[in-house]
This record gives sequence, structure tokens and C-alpha cells, in this order.
Amino acid sequence: MNPDSLVIAGKAYHSRLLVGTGKYKDFAQTRAAIDASGAEVITVAIRRTNIGQEPGQPSLLEVLPPSQFTILPNTAGCYTADDAVRTLRLARELLDGHALVKLEVLGDPQTLFPNMPETLKAAATLVKDGFQVMVYCADDPIQARMLEDIGCVAIMPLASLIGSGMGILNPWNLKLIIEQSKVPVLVDAGVGTASDAAIAMELGCDGVLMNTAIAGAQDPVLMAGAMKKAVEAGREAFRAGRMPKKYYAATPSSPGGGLIGQNGGHGSK
Repeated sequence: MNPDSLVIAGKAYHSRLLVGTGKYKDFAQTRAAIDASGAEVITVAIRRTNIGQEPGQPSLLEVLPPSQFTILPNTAGCYTADDAVRTLRLARELLDGHALVKLEVLGDPQTLFPNMPETLKAAATLVKDGFQVMVYCADDPIQARMLEDIGCVAIMPLASLIGSGMGILNPWNLKLIIEQSKVPVLVDAGVGTASDAAIAMELGCDGVLMNTAIAGAQDPVLMAGAMKKAVEAGREAFRAGRMPKKYYAATPSSPGGGLIGQNGGHGSK
């Protein structure tokens, strides 16, 4: 195992970038973008994408087979806990008992902000039912802790609204969630470009999940490659430990003493 692998529910992944499969022009572009991203975990909206629930229709699994990718079914489009639980039970049947899922229960169709009371309710039911739950949530440290206490295997706070591309609007709350969590924390929603992904990783996030930032780009395949590099660079910067911020440089980059030609420096007699 790579010593810096992302570990979710006991399974290690080399890539810390997770990507969605919606909004591409066709399955061929979907596959090309995912290949360019280097992602190993692929999230699929069960209510919008066929993975076998519509026999005779093209299935995403023909293009992205579970033998090559970890398929992460999600509950996009669900507005109640009951709908989310029902959707993921269907996904488990379609994927031969697959337990790792992404829970999202939305509050309204305009903002797609999470409905946290329903999210907590669904999470409790799913964990008791044997699911390994990665959960989309508000950037609220208290509710994030509650979800972890329920037994969720990853906490996924939004950076900003789904599909907005506004980037990380509240890095302070995100940092609080990262510092308290004992399970992986992944930014989910709101990333717009490579710098947003890098900032999330520099803050200490364990990974980033995105869809629209890639699929909605003018060149999705090129953007997918940019996101791969951004996540890797942000992770390396976090591990390296950035220099402290200062109002001014109290110490110059190069020491002033010992300059060539100065007494005691190089060339002195």
C-alpha cells in the first residue's frame, strides 16, 4: 500500500480525486474524462443513470465496469430519507451487494443544499442496514460530528452549492471539520476549477469529489487532467507544510551577512 493512500472503509485508493458521471455529452466523453482524471471511485446517480435497472438500454457499467472502478451509487434527486434509503437498497441489489454508497438528501431543487435532519435520519437507517455511508452534508462541524458518531465512513461537506463553481466559501468551518474528524473528509460540491481543488487539499482534506467542474468545462477531458494535477499538488503542499504568512519579510530569503566583499564574508582578507 502507498503510505499516502486514501483509505475509505478499509480500502486503499491511490487517487484522491473522485468524479461523477453526469452531464457529459455521451458515454465516450465520460470515459475519456474519467481516464484523464485518474479517478478510481466513480459516483453514479441511481435515479438518473442506468446501471441495470432499465434492461435493454445502454448501461454505464458497460463503459465503466466495476472490475476497473469502484462504483459509488448516490442518491442525487432524493428529498426525503425514505427515498434515499429505498434508492440505495435498489443500488445494492443491482451491484450484487455493494455496500459503499454516497448519501445525499436535498433540501430544495433550487439550491440543492442538504436537508440535514433527513440526512441524519437516512444515515442512521443505512448504517444499521450494513451500508458503508459516505455522506454529503452542510459545512457544520456539529452535524458532521453527529454523522461520524452514527457510523458514516466519510464526511463530505459542501464547499459551495452543487454546480455553482463558487469554490470554497468557508474555509474556517471546513478546517474545523477536518481537525475533529477521525474518518476521511472530502470536499463535495462547489469546486469550479483546479485552484479550488488545490486549496481544498492544502487545507487538509483527504480528497475532493466533483462532477460539474469537469463535465461543464469547455474541454472536459483537459479539465479532468488539470484536476488530477491540482489534487496531487495540493496534497503534496499540505504534506510539505507551507511557510507561515507574514505581513512583511522579517527575515530575507537569503541571509544578509556573509555577502561577497563584506568583512568576514567570501573574499575577505
